[in-house]
Parts: sequence; structure tokens; C-alpha cells
Amino acid sequence: MNTSGETDAVWVHTEPYSKRPNFPKLSNDLTTDVCVIGSGIAGISTAYELVSRGVKVAMIEAREVVSGESGRTSGHLSSALDDSFVDIASKHGDSGAKIAAESHQWAIRHVGEVSKKLGIECEYRMLPDYEISQYERSHPKHAEELQEIQKDLNKAKDLGLAVSFRPDYAIKGWTGKVDQRDVGVYEEQATFHPTKYLYGVMKWLAQQPNFECYTHTRMASIKEKGILTTKEVQVSTLDGHTITCKDAVEATCIPLQKLSVVAQVEYFRTYCIAIRVPRGSYEDCLINDQADPYHYIRFTHCDEKDDYLVIGGGDHKVGQEQENGRFAELECWVRDRYTQAGSVDYKWTGQIFDSADAVSFIGLNQGKSHTYIVTGDTGHGLTHGVLAGRLIADEIQGVTNAWGTLYNPKRLPPLSTLPSMLAHDLQINAQYKRFAQSDIRDIEDLAPGDGGVLNTGTKKPVAVYKDEQGKVHRFSALCPHLHGVVCWNATEKSWDCPVHGSRFSKDGVQIIGPSIAGLSPEDEAGEVSQKQALGE
Repeated sequence: MNTSGETDAVWVHTEPYSKRPNFPKLSNDLTTDVCVIGSGIAGISTAYELVSRGVKVAMIEAREVVSGESGRTSGHLSSALDDSFVDIASKHGDSGAKIAAESHQWAIRHVGEVSKKLGIECEYRMLPDYEISQYERSHPKHAEELQEIQKDLNKAKDLGLAVSFRPDYAIKGWTGKVDQRDVGVYEEQATFHPTKYLYGVMKWLAQQPNFECYTHTRMASIKEKGILTTKEVQVSTLDGHTITCKDAVEATCIPLQKLSVVAQVEYFRTYCIAIRVPRGSYEDCLINDQADPYHYIRFTHCDEKDDYLVIGGGDHKVGQEQENGRFAELECWVRDRYTQAGSVDYKWTGQIFDSADAVSFIGLNQGKSHTYIVTGDTGHGLTHGVLAGRLIADEIQGVTNAWGTLYNPKRLPPLSTLPSMLAHDLQINAQYKRFAQSDIRDIEDLAPGDGGVLNTGTKKPVAVYKDEQGKVHRFSALCPHLHGVVCWNATEKSWDCPVHGSRFSKDGVQIIGPSIAGLSPEDEAGEVSQKQALGE
């Protein structure tokens, strides 16, 4: 499995999977200082910080390195956070909002510093981020949204960020008739090619004597051992091997556990396309409008003639909706504004993990003393992953880091978030209605390459996938996490749980937690295909 979906992100255009660094599968028990589970930007950044300080690190990855969500992002590096600084300050005070601004701005610069130090050519460059109204200037709500943008700019300025407001500013290259002039500007933002950067850091790590990495090595459990105080951490793998360490870091998008922080996160799918635009015909920048869900735009290299405009949006809760024209809406948005746009060459989706209080969870997991987590990226997984590397490395080494107070996973949620958390709980509990629903009446209803849940009402629901040759594969439709009934994701050919966002490949293999296990095969074809997918 090259990635956590059936589609490929635009990054493979210039950095194909064949350039990915390769590592062996773990074949024995081992002892190390720190075990990092997951090889996305959070895991790689944490390993980089620790290895650079002389700490011995072992990394394990269930698939190939960089095969998860870090390779499916849009590549924004921004401190213009999805949740406004006004909102963050209302929940965490001005001191918390200042930490958020400083830490994300540090992460933006740090990617540039690391890529320069290691000689990684990853298209890193600093540029402005333009915040615009979703409405045309003639619309009465245009002015209302500009007031909200200016309010957040004022707060960002108070926090030390370089911002400005440019009335009547027209983004260069925006040649369509849609007039959304007037922009809020966040200076000193950046963008890059995420997989080029991460492959480059992994290649550097592979050369270090205090680093080892094992792919196709799935974590089965993490246990802290000791009487009264933790003496060691044991990370067990699905193949029966044990990694004994002083500290463990779950850099797995979401911790592989039942609840606690899992219940404080909302899970969304987001959609992206890459569409050609002539080189030199546009202003190189980041763009975000104020729609809900909002559109987000950046540019990346294509070839000597064209570049790609990457646009994302259309978010919805995991397992609760299908694509339903979202890709077409993104394309239409671009063509109405960038009339020089050419063909759409890539379409893909990713996953977003929104924390209830607008701030990520980075640090010691709840109820643990030597197990660290990184989750709740709130739409900024790249910068959160980078800053997590520094914060977790500091905490493991006992170095005081002022960021820890804001990102502490053991923090109590602000009282102001309780109504939204309650509404979220009610909404996800309502998804258990699928126990009384069936996607298909009969297996014959499925076309080749399609899937659906068959629920006769007399037996447990079954997830049925019909492959391209017409062969049927059956799996339990119950997510092993908390037994939600999964839904078929036709875009990524995956089984997605609408309760806490776990995802499974068409063969039932776990690809995103919090579930640890995959879907149980219900027939021989399902068992064979699942073993093949796992490389058994």
C-alpha cells in the first residue's frame, strides 16, 4: 500500500513512490531509548530532533515510510490558523494564543532551516498568505467578513505576527470576473513539497548510527512497565516482537486507544485537486477564503511550461457523506477565477483531526508518564507535526518548554467548548443508527470495484467488496474500535467509520486509527486478500 487511499496526491508527479527510502521489517526484539510509532511529519520531526541530540531512536511504520496523511496534504506552512486567534484567545487566553502564534511561526522557519542544512531541495519558499471574503464585493456580507478578518489581523499583530490589510488588492493572475478584492495578509508564511522534504530527512536519519527504522511493522500495544513508577515502556508488534524503551511516541494521527483525547477530536475528510496554470501567470501565494468549509490554495511545480494550482475544500465528517460533486465544485471555483487554468491532473482526499478547543494535543498522553502523543491538528498538521518534534524532544529530555502548557494532552477543556463537545457526542452516537440500515439489498447490486454494507437484520452487518474481476470479498462491518458500522468510501475505496474516524482499506486493513485492528474477514476471499495486502 503506497498511501492511505486509492487516489494519489499531486506530490507523486515530481517525487514518485519509487524515490521513497526503503527500510526492513522488524524481525527480532530490540532495546532503544525512544520508540517512535509512525513515519509522517510528526514522527520524522520527533526522530530528527532526538537523533540530533544524541538520543537512540527506533521508528516503526505499519506500511512504507510517509505513506499516511503527511503525503496527502496541500503543503501549506502557515501560522494563519483555521481557528482564529480571537477564538484561540477566548479559550486559552492571550498567553495561549501567543504560544500558538510563536510555535507555528517557529515551525515555518524550522522547515526552511532543516532543508537548507541537509541540502534538501523541496521547493521551500516564504510567501504571503491572503485571507479573503468568500463573497464578491457587491455582496452585503463581503464587508461583514472583512470586519472579522481585520479583527483577527489585529489580534495576530498584538501577538507579534507580521500582518496587514490591503483594501482593493487584487491577487495577480485572478483574471475571472468574480471580484473578491480586499485581502488580509499574513507575511512570512511558506510552502514546500512535503514528500521531498520528508524523504530527505529520512535519508539523513538512515545515515545516523543512533537511528533505525522498520517498515511493515504494526504496533499491537504500548504498555508502561513498573511498580509505582514506570521503569520501561514495551511496544509490542503484530508479529509478536517487543521494543523495550524509556519513552514511546505515538505519531499516528490519532492515538490507537479507546477514548480520552479520541473523544475530544472531530474527524473530517477534505478534498483536493491539482489543476495546471501557465508558469508566470499567477502570484505565488497562499489563499484562504472564509467559506465553511473554506477553500485553500497554493501552487507547486509541474513542468517547464506549467505549474499546478492546488485547491482544497469540501470537508465533511468521516464516513457520513460521499464525494457528491466536491471535486467538480473545486474545479469550477478555480476556472471562474483563474481563466488560464488547464487540465485537472490529480484528485485526492485527506483526513483532518479537529480538536474541540482549537489546539493540538502534543505531549504525555492522559494517564501515562512515558508515552507521548501528537493529534488534533486542526487543519495544520504540517506545522503542528514540526513543532511537536521540538516539544516532545524537550519533554523527554527534561528541557523546559513554554509551549507545553498550551498543547498538554492532559489539559481540561475550556467550559466554553462543552456545548460543542456535547453536540459532537450526540452526533457521533447517532451514527449507530447504521445498525438498522443496509447500503445494498443484494450483492448483485454492486458493480465491479464497488463496495457496500449488507445488513439483513438477522445477522451482523457485513462489508462487501466486489473487486474489478467481479470476485466478492466479505468482512465484518463493525469497526473494532467501538463497533460503529463502517461506510464505503467510493473515492478512496475504503471502509470509513462514522463514529471516531477509523479507516480501513478495501481489504479490511487498518489505515487510520483509533482502531488498532483491521476488519475481520468473513469469507476465504476476504482472508486471502487481507493477508496479501499485509504482505503475509
